[in-house]
Amino acid sequence: MKAPVIVVGAGLAGCEAAWQLARSGIETVLYEMKPLRYSPAHHHPGFAELVCSNSLKAERLASAAGLLKEEMRRMGSLLVPCALQCRVPAGGALAVDRDQFSAMVTEAIRKEPLIHVETCELTEIPQNDLVILATGPLTSDVLAEKISEMCGGSLHFFDAAAPVVTAESLNRDRIFAASRYDRGDDAAYLNCPMNKAEYEQFLSALLSAERAPLHAFETEERPVYEGCMPVEILASRGTDALRYGPMKPVGLRDPKTGHRPWAVLQLRMENAEGTLYNLVGFQTNLKFAEQKRVFGMIPGLEQAEYMRYGVMHRNTFLDSPRLLHADFSLRERPGLFFAGQMTGVEGYMESAASGLLAGRAAAAKYHHRKPISLPPETMMGALSRYVSSSAAKSFQPMGANFGILPPLSVTIRNKQERYAALADRALQCLSDAMQAEKMESEEQA
Repeated sequence: MKAPVIVVGAGLAGCEAAWQLARSGIETVLYEMKPLRYSPAHHHPGFAELVCSNSLKAERLASAAGLLKEEMRRMGSLLVPCALQCRVPAGGALAVDRDQFSAMVTEAIRKEPLIHVETCELTEIPQNDLVILATGPLTSDVLAEKISEMCGGSLHFFDAAAPVVTAESLNRDRIFAASRYDRGDDAAYLNCPMNKAEYEQFLSALLSAERAPLHAFETEERPVYEGCMPVEILASRGTDALRYGPMKPVGLRDPKTGHRPWAVLQLRMENAEGTLYNLVGFQTNLKFAEQKRVFGMIPGLEQAEYMRYGVMHRNTFLDSPRLLHADFSLRERPGLFFAGQMTGVEGYMESAASGLLAGRAAAAKYHHRKPISLPPETMMGALSRYVSSSAAKSFQPMGANFGILPPLSVTIRNKQERYAALADRALQCLSDAMQAEKMESEEQA
């Protein structure tokens, strides 16, 4: 009897990988150190914990994020159907009640008879024939050191989470409900509008606010990753940096004035009950008291009650183009796969997608079959190629975007029409690849 496949880490990538292995009829052991030990950013004992935003980005098919989720769904994803069942209003985005989402994924994993969950912290890389390391960007120090030794070093960047406030503590007299450009449910976002004077006063306070001290392993010399930029650092880049970023007022009109505000902070529903709201794009490393003081200058948040303050923590990722094949296996040890943000994919569903692909690739190797080869026209195929063959001099994480897909054979100037055409092409290419995989599997059987 063959030894089981080992998956380390029950985050989004690890759960997706374990699920794909089980769907292929393979005994799988899933190691997870929670609740015995938590990383600096994790607090919930369940699997697939969302530690930053509760948004899984755009849902419409003619978007990079929407296309990625549809590809995953067609390939048998566990997480996408769970997310759809746990959704909360978020305009054109797919946002979830994070506790319900984690509970649903955890239940599915624990009820799967081929997945055996072991609660412990691994301090060595397992030596089994097939192993998937999905320990995330906050891999424990001991195991991270082992990975670093094996891979010849790794890189670090900062990640930050936004605060969460209670709905009942918001000043509704200063807030209006609307989605940008009137997309989706009008009540999906609460908007805190600011005039020029209010914005400038807030900006001044933000720039002078005191930041929380960093841990010894987190020094200011290390780079801040653009995808989760702390709001105070973004603000230091110029007077209008926030107005062109998370506080952009475009697509919104204050019904009380009839005009577009000078700047807007959007609040997104954090749970299905609508009792909590997330400060969209307001990742921060300010001290907790400073967050309450400075963010309280934003109209509507004067008396806000914080259920979670913003925090900053370390993220770690590999020099994947040097180390990994497109199937996320290590070039020097093909039976060892990596999955999740550690590979250099950026975003919740991108991490889950890498787990899905690593799980399917490990399953193919287990059954001595050729793994599915996703063409670069698909979003998942393009992401896997980016992390395994990026030509950038300084490798940085990448999320789903249409810029990494090959261009169309015809020129379409309208952006939305071009994106729709790219999505249609991707899904046709995916269908062809899955059909070819099925036919080859039947021939080998």
